[in-house]
Amino acid sequence: MNPSLRPARGATLNRESGRFNLPEREADGDWLDARAQVDDEPPPLRTTVTVEHPKTIINKNASPDVPFDRSINAYRGCEHGCIYCFARPTHAFHDLSPGLDFESRLFAKPDAPALLRAELMKPGYSPRPIAMGTNTDPYQPIEAKWRITRAIVEVLSECDHPFSITTKSDRVTRDIDLLGPMAAKGLTAVALSITSLDPKIARTLEPRAPHPERRLAAVKKLSEAGIPTFVSLAPVIPAVTDHEMEHILERAAEAGARAAFFLPVRLPYEVAPLFKAWLEEHFPNRAGKVMSIIHSIRGGRDNDPNFYTRMQGQGPWADLLRTRFHKTCRKLGLNNERWELRTDLFRPPEGAQMRLL
Repeated sequence: MNPSLRPARGATLNRESGRFNLPEREADGDWLDARAQVDDEPPPLRTTVTVEHPKTIINKNASPDVPFDRSINAYRGCEHGCIYCFARPTHAFHDLSPGLDFESRLFAKPDAPALLRAELMKPGYSPRPIAMGTNTDPYQPIEAKWRITRAIVEVLSECDHPFSITTKSDRVTRDIDLLGPMAAKGLTAVALSITSLDPKIARTLEPRAPHPERRLAAVKKLSEAGIPTFVSLAPVIPAVTDHEMEHILERAAEAGARAAFFLPVRLPYEVAPLFKAWLEEHFPNRAGKVMSIIHSIRGGRDNDPNFYTRMQGQGPWADLLRTRFHKTCRKLGLNNERWELRTDLFRPPEGAQMRLL
């Protein structure tokens, strides 16, 4: 067997489905086991965490092509190390590189729950769904220790405030005890990002994110708990992962996902040279073809920053991806229902003194 295609240690083959069953254990470590079996793989990155003390925690945006106007990010930087991550350039604000620094020199915001409580208590606060996971992953490995995301969810649950979560980690299932009751009230939904089911591609594209099968298992577990669960095919990389679109959607539907969405790959600022270097290393024979297609989708450039087209792409390749996506979703019964998180149940959180009574 090709070493790069070996399953994680302890995985067993399901002979009926031909798929590997992964062992019950903490997320994010599967590739570390795989690395131990490959002689030429580098050791896992060692991360540092700097505590950050922002004055506010709810970020506002007025972008007309995103379905939310406010978000929360518990962390800066992300251990998952996804080569395409559009958030990488934000590390420049700290005079750090968008490459390895973004993956290993992290920032945590332990004051986030208290800041959130204070903002929700302000007179005249008007609730709208808060999105988490829009910049860096709220359930990346350091969440196991810091538990900031869980504390944020606890505050939102206390006051019935609507929120959504986007993540690549099955660690989100740890918080089903909070998410389940909120979902029953129409106050939350979760999206799992799955870009490839091919272990070799996934391990180089998203080197420290959980195994794709683990993410599908999380979709199933969340769905069975009554939590509206979606699958994000973001990004779709032409000539690298686009051929998997139908298969990912099929597996998502099997696992109980209610809806799905996709985005063509975006390469803003410093992400473009990092991505090109990744292509040359892992797909040298088709790197030129991949970039040519990306340019056709992005108006002749590495990236299209314009509203709407930045999310959808343009040209024949983008049209083909949309056609394939919508056709498969109709066939599988995905995206058949309209959903909107409730805002009418919100009540301001109690102050510290009231909670003691």
